[in-house]
Amino acid sequence: MLLNNIKQIIMKLYDLKNALSQTEELVFVKENGTEVPRHFHVTEVGTIIKKFIDCGGTLRSEEVINLQLWNANDTEHRLEPLKLVKILDMAEQQLEMTNREIEVEYQGETIEKLGLDFNEGKFILTNKSTACLALELCGLPVQESKEAASCTPGGGCC
Repeated sequence: MLLNNIKQIIMKLYDLKNALSQTEELVFVKENGTEVPRHFHVTEVGTIIKKFIDCGGTLRSEEVINLQLWNANDTEHRLEPLKLVKILDMAEQQLEMTNREIEVEYQGETIEKLGLDFNEGKFILTNKSTACLALELCGLPVQESKEAASCTPGGGCC
């Protein structure tokens, strides 16, 4: 079952806490429909700050709130939504977190970094992808949409 009809949004900390207050059970599902075993643990909550230079030479910085999901052999374990809210509250205070985008680490074939969405009582682990941030500076063609290509100054479409 593919979850193609999920509206892609960027879930932030306050969105997550609000969604947790609306559910009685934590269910995480990958976009391909694979459910995270319900005995998962949240082993880390933290802030990741990434400073980098893109291929065009522009200095950039990103900051995300990271949740790490992990499965152990304790198949009777169930993390309750309110317990996760308490963990997030503690991390928010002690790490001085702000309302940043949530990124989830989960063990697939390697450590996967996934986005997070909430739909119909389930948390959806959304696929992320890479992209060139400086297309015009590193020699790659910038693709224009058909609408943008036909837009003329004063034409009302821009």
